[in-house]
Amino acid sequence: MIKIIKFAKESWYIMLLIILLLFIQVNCELALPGYTSNIVDVGIQYGGIESPIPDTMSEDTYKHLQLFLSEKGNDLLTTYYEVGKEDGYYHFQYDKITKDSEEEVMQEIKDAFIPAESILTILTSDGKEYVKIRNQMLTGMGMDPEKVEDVLAVFEAMPKEAITQITMRMSEDLGDMSDLIGESMAVTFVQEEYSAIGIDLHALQMNYIKNAGIKMLMLALLGMAMSIAVAFYSARLAAKTSRKIRNDVFQKVIGFSNEEMNQFSTASLITRSTNDIQQVQMALTMIFRIVVYAPIMGIGGIIKVLNTNTSMTWIIAIAVGAILCIVAVLMAVAMPKFKMMQNLVDQLNLISREILTGIPVIRAFGREKHEEERFDHASRDLMQTQLFTNRVMAFMMPTMMFIMNAITILIIWVGAQGIDVGNLQVGDMMAFITYTMQIVISFLMITIVSVMLPRASVAANRIDEILNCNSSIQNAQKPIVLKKIEKGVRFEHVNFRYSKAKEDVLEDIDFTANKGETTAIIGSTGCGKTTLVNLLPRLYDVTSGKITIDGNDIRDIDIYDLRERIGFVPQKGVLFSGTIASNINFGVNEPSNDVMVEAAQIAQASEFIDSKPDGFDEPIAQGGGNVSGGQKQRLAIARAIAKRPDVYVFDDSFSALDYKTDIALRKAISQKVGDAAVIIVAQRISTIIHADKIVVLDDGKIAGIGTHEELLANNEVYQQIAASQLSKEELEGKAQGKEA
Repeated sequence: MIKIIKFAKESWYIMLLIILLLFIQVNCELALPGYTSNIVDVGIQYGGIESPIPDTMSEDTYKHLQLFLSEKGNDLLTTYYEVGKEDGYYHFQYDKITKDSEEEVMQEIKDAFIPAESILTILTSDGKEYVKIRNQMLTGMGMDPEKVEDVLAVFEAMPKEAITQITMRMSEDLGDMSDLIGESMAVTFVQEEYSAIGIDLHALQMNYIKNAGIKMLMLALLGMAMSIAVAFYSARLAAKTSRKIRNDVFQKVIGFSNEEMNQFSTASLITRSTNDIQQVQMALTMIFRIVVYAPIMGIGGIIKVLNTNTSMTWIIAIAVGAILCIVAVLMAVAMPKFKMMQNLVDQLNLISREILTGIPVIRAFGREKHEEERFDHASRDLMQTQLFTNRVMAFMMPTMMFIMNAITILIIWVGAQGIDVGNLQVGDMMAFITYTMQIVISFLMITIVSVMLPRASVAANRIDEILNCNSSIQNAQKPIVLKKIEKGVRFEHVNFRYSKAKEDVLEDIDFTANKGETTAIIGSTGCGKTTLVNLLPRLYDVTSGKITIDGNDIRDIDIYDLRERIGFVPQKGVLFSGTIASNINFGVNEPSNDVMVEAAQIAQASEFIDSKPDGFDEPIAQGGGNVSGGQKQRLAIARAIAKRPDVYVFDDSFSALDYKTDIALRKAISQKVGDAAVIIVAQRISTIIHADKIVVLDDGKIAGIGTHEELLANNEVYQQIAASQLSKEELEGKAQGKEA
């Protein structure tokens, strides 16, 4: 996951913004259960009365409360209550409390008032439980409960010392009860007092519930807005990052030499540039929407639970422990398969690409059934791996739901016992259930994402392999810039060996290709001709020796400038989707219509271009699929000529041309680009028979250098090649000036 986030490090400010929005969203969502608890406990159970400290009380209640308050409690009573001039009631003076000490003072007043209010509730309320306790108390004082008409009058007639002793004894009895029961009795006292002085308890209750509901609605709307913002910025971050990764990968691959291309393979590079980056993009979206959100929610939920008046936090520990165990087991089983999956996607892409590219050959040899089976085998391997991982992860959801429901039942069972003994309120239990579910769901969300993250992690590693792979072809620190090639190209005792190969492919190659001359390279198949010319534009670098241009080692020349001076026509003509004009002008910085037309004429492509309905604007399909092999080669040659380089390299570029076109093309090249250095790799002697210099390769070594006549006279390898291609008459020189 760290590697995935590392890809997005340039957008750190967006990540910080998302995390800030997540904190706001989580705070909104975690605040809602508290309001639900207050609506149940305060709004419904307590009738909207939030505190056992009455805001208003009558004069009689004020005096009765003084009877049962301690000396400190009476001081607090006289300090914070003042009689109103208009109604004669005593009102709590909130303005006497500073904000800094508000919480401390209110708690001090509660501690003093609740026992006294509880006693007054017992003495005055008509509830059965209160009547029973009051009768027991009066009986203990030696009085007949049925004969006592006014209990408070009895206490008013007692000396203060006797009341204090009775109050202390009753407080000790009440101390055996829970704080919640004492607070509930105090709230009942406040309710009866408000009712006695004419306050509308129903309106008070509805106002509290309505205000709490409005706050919940506002929090829900704010949380929703934050969630939408998180989704928006997460998607934006993921899309921006994936775009950057694609650009970085593309730029890296463009700079790869043939060695790195062979190392990764085209199919794998396509998968890494598409499917793997898509996996990272999806994972990056989920990381901030779920993976970062879930721990914030989980930790926040645990903090909220610890602040509730419950003793059931051990239940959360059981739930989280069970979830972590299940996730660990499932990941241990599924992780190896996730790593295997991307390799199987590579294999499927490779086979698909081979089949689609080679359809004509497959049909010609009747191998459709074999290729279908081959594709089916690769597809089935991928399917079975995906089914295995999906089945493993499918087991996760019902297991998690079972844990959630089991935890809910456990909370209700334990909470019901707490409610029964008065240690827990219904609203607190409901809030605890909600917080627990939020915590469990947070871990559940992480487990759901864990299905995606391992595969995305593998994809990120595969992308990182490309980005960390340095091309074996590097530019010099202080490269030489060539303005124009004056002399030509020289191969000085060049040796070349492919990486991990045991033997050299080319050995002691030493010759010069001068400007104004045509240098031909010929030899049997596999003797290293293509490898040799690939060294010139630095598609590979020499193992030893050097290649120089005007005396400068090509490794010291700026790569871009070097390749700008070379017009390279590869063995396989490659065209790009577009038009004929865009393909011919592919290597031209400032396209010119005259240059394009001239290049087409030299390459003998004008005839078939003019026959097209749109001429140079005729569309070219991907890979040049809508033109013949010969037409493709001629367009590739025209592309090199339009570049007007100083060195032309034709790597067996005339093989698909008929003899007539071959002769006309070579004649046009010698006339139009005769001042350049021309290097021709060919299989046919007829193509190179008039070359100024012919280099004969045999098993990676130079077997001879000379003109056609010189080599025909004294070079055995060249004689063998000539004998296989030329007639007896030509070999004997009886048909001089004529070509086969």
